[in-house]
Amino acid sequence: MSVYMVERSLAGIAMPDLAAAQKRAIDTSQQFTAGGTPVRYIRTTFVPGTGACMCLFDASDPETVRRVNEQAGIPFDRISEALDLTP
Repeated sequence: MSVYMVERSLAGIAMPDLAAAQKRAIDTSQQFTAGGTPVRYIRTTFVPGTGACMCLFDASDPETVRRVNEQAGIPFDRISEALDLTP
């Protein structure tokens, strides 16, 4: 499994809508895992001033992450392999 960063532009999003999108990402990841395609939502970092949003997922490939986000109905700009360096 690798970590993938999903970059989004969510300028103007209301906090309740951001929380709902996060919940959909978590729920959809759990559905994929239950269906035999392991994927785990890790966390989101959001910059309110610019609308920049970065979400981390643990998955075997970027295609799985793309499918999770599309099924969850959350727009994204790019998916890249990343390193999560949280201590």
